[in-house]
Amino acid sequence: MRMTVADVMTTDVVSVTAPTPFKDIAEALINGGISAVPVVDEARRVIGMVSEADLLRKEEFREQYYREGYRPPLRARLRHPKGRQKAEGDTAGELMTSPAITVSPQASAVEAARLMDAHGVKRLAVVDEHRRLVGIVSRRDLVKLFLRSDEDIATEIREDILDRALWVDTSGVTVEVHQGVVTLSGWMDRRSEAAIAVRMARRVNGVVDVIDKLTWKQDDSTWEGR
Repeated sequence: MRMTVADVMTTDVVSVTAPTPFKDIAEALINGGISAVPVVDEARRVIGMVSEADLLRKEEFREQYYREGYRPPLRARLRHPKGRQKAEGDTAGELMTSPAITVSPQASAVEAARLMDAHGVKRLAVVDEHRRLVGIVSRRDLVKLFLRSDEDIATEIREDILDRALWVDTSGVTVEVHQGVVTLSGWMDRRSEAAIAVRMARRVNGVVDVIDKLTWKQDDSTWEGR
């Protein structure tokens, strides 16, 4: 079964608005045990994200530049205009990163993971078609997908893929799962069907890897694309 963001996201979301003060944002992060919080407008549309890093940057600049009234040289101020602007910010609107990286609830969990990796973030705001906030998905939510038991994974591969999805004879296929690693062994009629079975098994949530030990009676690979 294809797991979507809606299946794993948190719907009880802590959010702030652009005028929310620095200290209230910090309290929201600490009390919620979270690393970032979405910033929304009056219609609950996501306009940005404020993270721990955004708040810590303010403290870093304060320690580096303002101890005993020190002012940084002009060159340093010009070199880090965005960082300095955030360091001087006192509200969510001034501290946030905008536009926020968001994801649709219909997107796959894999798509969400790739977005996080590409943008170097730990959580994504989940928005509807009008960019209204409907949830939050974090790396921790996605990691939970890999905590499925081996038995659940094996059952899904046998029942949903081999018995229902493929529409071919899979009576000769054996499924074994250990620590999320799936081994498919036995035989199928066609080489192309065996390849499809392996690809579909890889997409099952919780699968770490697939070891292909399948054999086939007919090598139909030469007919591919005809």
